Amino acid sequence: MKLADLGGLRFNYDVVGSTRQDATPVGYHRLEHREPIGRGEEVFRRAGEALMSWKMHSAAGVRVMATDSPAVIGTNSLGRVGVGSLGLPVPCRVVWTVDEPDRVGFAYGTLTGHPEAGEESFLVIREGDEVFFRLLAYSRPATWYTRLGGPAGRRVQAFVAHRYATTLKRLAKG
Repeated sequence: MKLADLGGLRFNYDVVGSTRQDATPVGYHRLEHREPIGRGEEVFRRAGEALMSWKMHSAAGVRVMATDSPAVIGTNSLGRVGVGSLGLPVPCRVVWTVDEPDRVGFAYGTLTGHPEAGEESFLVIREGDEVFFRLLAYSRPATWYTRLGGPAGRRVQAFVAHRYATTLKRLAKG
């Protein structure tokens, strides 16, 4: 699968955009991770730039290519899970973005061929002087092998969420 192939793919779930309303559809597993990443305007600005330009993903060790940087609605992204050429493709499409004085981020949804079905949102939020990273995801297995993996897949998702926060904290400090 190549990045250029994603334009014709459809979402592999029906509840597109639900993370924007902080909703978890019935039948999906919810993952929420919120962590402070620093204080002040510069931390907020740097974290937002790293998030929207995909630097957070790559610096956290998640290989991803995207059709647009910064992320905009309709951006297709192609990541890989696994080792080298044996990795599995994880195709996604950005379903919403936000760029407000105290919130910046986006969500992407899974496309046909992704091992999971669902959505993941990434936000940098400023509350007073404190800056937070928040990840909200809902998912369920989309393949036999992710169903077989069960709780192990959810543990991996939680590990990656924490890794994103740690990475964004480092990138935001400059």
